[in-house]
Amino acid sequence: MKPNDNWGWQARIGMFIVGAEVVPESEWWAMCPPNVSVHAARVTARAPWAKWNADRTAVELEEDVIRGVKQFAGLRLSAAVIGHSSSSFVGGKGWDEAVAAKLAEQLLGDVAVTTNGLDTLEALRVSNVRRPFLVLPPWFNDDLVATGLRYYADHGCELAGHLRYDPGRKWRDLAPGSLYREGMGLEQEIEPLYRQIMAACPAEADGVVIAGTGFRCAGILGALEQDLARPVLAANQISLWRCLRLSGVRTPIAGYGRLLQL
Repeated sequence: MKPNDNWGWQARIGMFIVGAEVVPESEWWAMCPPNVSVHAARVTARAPWAKWNADRTAVELEEDVIRGVKQFAGLRLSAAVIGHSSSSFVGGKGWDEAVAAKLAEQLLGDVAVTTNGLDTLEALRVSNVRRPFLVLPPWFNDDLVATGLRYYADHGCELAGHLRYDPGRKWRDLAPGSLYREGMGLEQEIEPLYRQIMAACPAEADGVVIAGTGFRCAGILGALEQDLARPVLAANQISLWRCLRLSGVRTPIAGYGRLLQL
């Protein structure tokens, strides 16, 4: 058997990710089918990664994103995604469409462009999830949590409830904004996350959405779906699924939730 080298002859996907995060690439490579490659452009700008103009009719990309566009220019991408839940939340209703249109203008070739927000809304639709339980990372402060809840409400999604993950005693006394600086991004544990979701998910929820592409969770998606008996959607899984579909790749992927088998 010929060894797999992940050469993207079937599809190449460009992802704009937070500069200090390792989770997006790790999870995408874990879930990615053979013959598809993933290429990252790192962004250090604050959310949102494109700013609205004064009358909210268009957006201007942050410099980091523009640099990533230039780096992607020669890669012959099939799809590109703004892999940042926070940007979709903070940008608000209409931002996802505006930034996707702006990026499509900038990228060379026939590149399908999307955002984690657009991907999530489409994943909810195809999974027939109408009242999801929303799980948020511990580094989301109160304002960002409220912004995330408003994002779903503005898009007509009635949440069954929400949970901000408790990272445990070691981190509990730190402010959300300090968690990454203190190293939590590299010390995430998925077993406690599984237990908290199992304990908190309300009976009336018809699915679970785990937001945040830097939030490690791919390793528990299959177990959560089996034990909760309902769809479990997570930020990286969602955007990988949609980028594959936009690229014409329909290879079923086992072990990471039913979405990747649709």
